[in-house]
Amino acid sequence: MDEPLDPVTDSLPPEGLPAEVMVDVASAVGAQVTVLSRFPGGLNAGAVRVQVAGQVDAVLKVEARAHPDHFKETLRAKRIVEHMRGVGYLTPAWLAVGATASCVWHLTEFVDAAPARELTTSLVEQLMAIIELQAGQASEPHDHSSYAWRVVTAQEPILDRLVGYSGDVTALVERSLSMCAGAPPPKAAPDMVHADFNPSNVLVRDGVVVAVVDIGNAGCGTRATDLTTLLWHTVDGSLEGVRKRLWTRILAVVGGEWAAVLTATQILLQLEWPIRLGRHALVAGVIERGNSALDELSALR
Repeated sequence: MDEPLDPVTDSLPPEGLPAEVMVDVASAVGAQVTVLSRFPGGLNAGAVRVQVAGQVDAVLKVEARAHPDHFKETLRAKRIVEHMRGVGYLTPAWLAVGATASCVWHLTEFVDAAPARELTTSLVEQLMAIIELQAGQASEPHDHSSYAWRVVTAQEPILDRLVGYSGDVTALVERSLSMCAGAPPPKAAPDMVHADFNPSNVLVRDGVVVAVVDIGNAGCGTRATDLTTLLWHTVDGSLEGVRKRLWTRILAVVGGEWAAVLTATQILLQLEWPIRLGRHALVAGVIERGNSALDELSALR
């Protein structure tokens, strides 16, 4: 959970960021860095707005080292950002990256816009166009399509937390896996994949998408992965028309078998995180949404 903001100063408590991280960031940018405030959210890592002396504001995201290759993965994400910005992809520049003994951090441009509170037809259509910029832009061998295939063929430990949790969860897991039984492994991974294409990572100003952020887990695979995530979050009843267009595009990009693989993976991931974090009240909603998605796919295949 994020540290609470001080109600008077609206600044991060001093214990919120390790002192050695701030020293490392200042050394990397060659200027004093001052924490201004924390952004809301941040299940995996907190993000803070900082001021770099003599420059514009920036966003600093700090994570505890999770594994030995964590910093290498951050450098990979930075390379993907540089590549995608070169083709017009709306993601902020990464200004610096670094690591201490206990943390990995990256500093990005600050974008004066707010996360999408809810998706509208216009926003979904804009996001579909942005995702199309990912076509053929794979630049790093971090393959999300292979991961999805391993998930639905029970080669990843994600299922261990799901089967047996409850009868309804087990039934949805079994239904999801049966929908993609026999699906072949991916033949190629041609596209850039954001891998977390949800409204909280979409920054909007006056109804226009101005940035897609939180690109740290980006890699390669099929852009239909991000279309499927976008579809998952397009739940308002007024969005039925654009939801149908999303399904049509997913099926056009990967076909029925792999639409099932990606849908099943999305469902299993959406089930796993609230169970892992103990947010059990959210599970029923995931079950309802997951079964609805499978019903829709079954009607289209």
